Amino acid sequence: MAKSSWDPLLQPRPLGGSLPRGGDDDELVSFRSCLRWTCVDQTTTLRALLSWSLFFLMAVAVPVVSHFVPSYSERRRPYDSVVQLSLSAAASLSFICLSASMRKYGLRRFLFLDKLQMESKRVQVGYEAELHRSLWLLAGFVLPSFLAECGFKVWWYCSGARRIPYLGNEIASDAVAGALELASWMYRTTIFFLVCVLFRLICYLQILRLQDFAMVFQEESEVAAVLSEHLRIRRQLMIISHRFRKFIVAGLVLVTASQLAALLLTTRPHAEVNLFNAGEMALSSLGLVAGLLICLRSAAKITHKAQALTSHAAKWHVCATIESFDADPEAPCAAAIASNRIFDVQNQGEDLDEDEAGDEDELEGTKLVHPHANTISFQKRQALVTYLENNRAGITVFGFVLDRGYLHMVFMIELSLVLWLLGKTIGFS
Repeated sequence: MAKSSWDPLLQPRPLGGSLPRGGDDDELVSFRSCLRWTCVDQTTTLRALLSWSLFFLMAVAVPVVSHFVPSYSERRRPYDSVVQLSLSAAASLSFICLSASMRKYGLRRFLFLDKLQMESKRVQVGYEAELHRSLWLLAGFVLPSFLAECGFKVWWYCSGARRIPYLGNEIASDAVAGALELASWMYRTTIFFLVCVLFRLICYLQILRLQDFAMVFQEESEVAAVLSEHLRIRRQLMIISHRFRKFIVAGLVLVTASQLAALLLTTRPHAEVNLFNAGEMALSSLGLVAGLLICLRSAAKITHKAQALTSHAAKWHVCATIESFDADPEAPCAAAIASNRIFDVQNQGEDLDEDEAGDEDELEGTKLVHPHANTISFQKRQALVTYLENNRAGITVFGFVLDRGYLHMVFMIELSLVLWLLGKTIGFS
């Protein structure tokens, strides 16, 4: 791709652990505010101390106190231990991973903003827009969960299940207990969804880069330049895989263990399962599964895009090879037939409606045959296609590629467990 046409949106910044400030760094203001409101910003010693203190208070102390200190009938809340352990474990995993990444890379480097000036204008503008949409996506997951938990807590305390009679006034006791539990719930779900949304954001950048990379098949590009760009994309995918592989594996084990524990508890003999005493467990299960699927779907999508380039390059090679015969003056009739065949291949998908075109069709509309395509030798094109066939890029976890087959398997397992739990609580089927 012609780098002279790139108009950098963001200027490079020194790498470090602090969050930079500046006029052209305004796209990170909302993220800095989000990190500070959730007390994950550990750029100074004081903020790091505040961050860890709030974490131990909301993710450890409040759940332990709310479960063990108050006295209430075990029949009123028999699944509270599973809920508290699941949410605290998910929040701990997310907080530790995010804190370690922020200290080691800093926010700009963690979000790959330090390398964004090397990308095209289209990639920069698309990634900046996705930065702002990510916070709305985070709110879209956290707020419904919090409102549902608020409604459950109000129902719980209004039903007479008072748990802290130590303040002398029952209303004040309920208000204090409910406020602390709601704050702990929102903190833990926000931390967990924040890491999931950040992973989705980083994967979206690579999807933009892959779509931009596919445009090289329309231009007069040297095979060496195409190979160098593909190696650069593969390297960034390897970096993402290395940074998030422990979080993905631990999250998968945690969510599956939580669902299995809920399944075992609800299927015990004489187990009393209804919306009142198991509603919180169903709500926490939905949140954990949703966060896990955000990560797995983002990884599977970027893997699918990366592997689709192989098919696209093969079609480019075929069309370029056929076009090379058009220049043969000794076979004008064959050239005309070949030209018509190429035209049909290029336009066979134009009659599809937008609703019928999925992810697989994004590269299909790219013009494959370029006037300069036959200037690249057959051997070079064949070598490039062979390389892409044997070096498929994508998100990997300890060598295992996270593709759509893996996503479908995990989705069916987790969905089966969640639907079973919902069927036992609210009669959903």
